[in-house]
Amino acid sequence: MQPASYPTVILGGGFAGLFTALYLSQQNYFHPIILIEQRDRFSFKPLLYELLSGELHSEQVYPRYKELLAGSRVSFVQDTVQSIDLHQRRVNTASGEFDYSNLVLALGSKTTYFNTPGAAEYAMPFTSGQQAIALRKHLHHRLYQAIQTPNPEHRRLLLTVAIIGAGPAGIELACTLADLLPIWYDELGGDGSEIRIVLVNRSREILKGDVNSNLRCTVQRAMKNRVVPVDFLFDAAVTKITSDGVEYQQNEKTQMLQAGTIAWTAGTAPNPLLMELPVTQERGRLLVKPTLQLPDFLEVFAAGDCAIDSDNPQPPTAQVAYQQGIAIVQNLKRLRETKPTIPVQIQMRGTLMKLGLNEGVANLFNKLQIKGQPGHLMRQGAYLQLLPNSAHNFKVTTEWLTDELFQRHRAATPMQLGQTPWLSGVATAAAALILATPLVWRAAQPMQFQQNLIWTGVPTLLDHLAPPSR
Repeated sequence: MQPASYPTVILGGGFAGLFTALYLSQQNYFHPIILIEQRDRFSFKPLLYELLSGELHSEQVYPRYKELLAGSRVSFVQDTVQSIDLHQRRVNTASGEFDYSNLVLALGSKTTYFNTPGAAEYAMPFTSGQQAIALRKHLHHRLYQAIQTPNPEHRRLLLTVAIIGAGPAGIELACTLADLLPIWYDELGGDGSEIRIVLVNRSREILKGDVNSNLRCTVQRAMKNRVVPVDFLFDAAVTKITSDGVEYQQNEKTQMLQAGTIAWTAGTAPNPLLMELPVTQERGRLLVKPTLQLPDFLEVFAAGDCAIDSDNPQPPTAQVAYQQGIAIVQNLKRLRETKPTIPVQIQMRGTLMKLGLNEGVANLFNKLQIKGQPGHLMRQGAYLQLLPNSAHNFKVTTEWLTDELFQRHRAATPMQLGQTPWLSGVATAAAALILATPLVWRAAQPMQFQQNLIWTGVPTLLDHLAPPSR
C-alpha cells in the first residue's frame, strides 16, 4: 500500500474527533477513515448534568460509538494509543499499529489534581458519562446513609457536598445539585433543607479568566436562588483531600470542611502523549497554524483541547470543536485535491450555562442574555443541535420536548415559588412573541436564519415544533 492510499486516522472520540469523523464520512472522501478511542461510549459533556439528574438518559447523553457511527464509513477501533511517530506516519496502540496518510489529533484533556494529596483517591471528577453515573450512585448512597443516621453531626457531614473549582463545570454542578438533592432527600422522607452545597475556590472571583466571565452577576444571583442556596468558600487554597473532608488554607490558617461528597472540577491538563511529540507546544497544547495543521507536519491536524493557534486562541468548548471539525474536513479534502488549505474561521455565537434543573442562561453574541426558563430552553435546544447524528438528535429532541411539555424533572426554586399568576401570563405572552420573531425571520430569509442562529439551537427547535412549509 502506498502512503497516499493509507487511511486518515483520527485519535480521540471527543467533540472534535467524532464530529470530524462523521462529517468526513458524509463528504465525497473516498479514503478509509479510522477513529481510535479507548472508551466505548461518547460523553456529551455539556449534558452530563442532565445525565446526573435523570433529565436525560444514558443512551441519549452517553451513547456507544458503534451506534453513533452505524451506517457511516468510519471504522471504529476501541484501543489505547501508546505512541505517535510523526516522522514514520505511524500510530502505535496496545493491540497494533496504524500507518496513516493524514492524522487528526483530538486527544482532548485529562483531569489534573495539581499534586493535591488525597485528591485522586477521594475527590470525584466529572468529565465523562461514567463519572456522572458514579457520582449519582454515590450521592444516592450518601442520602440513604443520612436518612438512617440519628447523629446530627454525622448526618450533616453526609449531606454536605464540596465542589472544588468555581469555573463553569463547578458552577453548573453546584446549581444542579442544589436543586436536585433536596428533591431526592425529600422523597426518602428527609428534610431537604439540610442539604448543603459548598463551592470551594482559590480566588474570590468565580469564572475567573473564563469565556463566561461576563455572566458572573447572573450566576451569583442564580446560585442564591436554588432550592437550597449554594454556599461559597473563597480564598481557600485546597491543601489536602481526605475521605470525609477538604483541608484548606485561608487567611494563613489551616481549616477543614467536613463533607461526605467531594467533586473535583478544578482543572484539566492536555493529554500527556502530546508532550512526547517533536513539535512546538504552549503549556502542553500543540501550536498549530491557522489551518489547524502542525507547522512541521502539514499532513497532521490538531483540534479541541489539545491544540492552540497562538494568534487566535479559542476556548475549549463544544461549538469551537464542532467548527474546527468542519474546517479540518474541508482542508483534508483540499489536500487530497492538491489545493491549498485555508484558515479556519471560528464564529463564537455566545455561551450557555445550566443554572439549575429548569434554569439557565444563554449569552448570545455577548450582547443579549436570556435567563431563567427561556435560557434553559435555549441551552437545551443549542446542545441538541450538536448531537452527533441526525437519528440520535431527533430521538433525544423528541423525548426532551415531551419532558418540557409535561414539566417533568422540575423543581420549583424560591424565586419561582414567589411568582404570582399574572407574571406567568406575562411570561407566556413574552414567550409567544419570542417564538413568533424567529418564525417570521425563517419564513422571510431561511438561509440567513439558518446560518446566523444554527448554534443557538433555535433552527432545530423550530423545525421540530413548527416544520417549515415546502
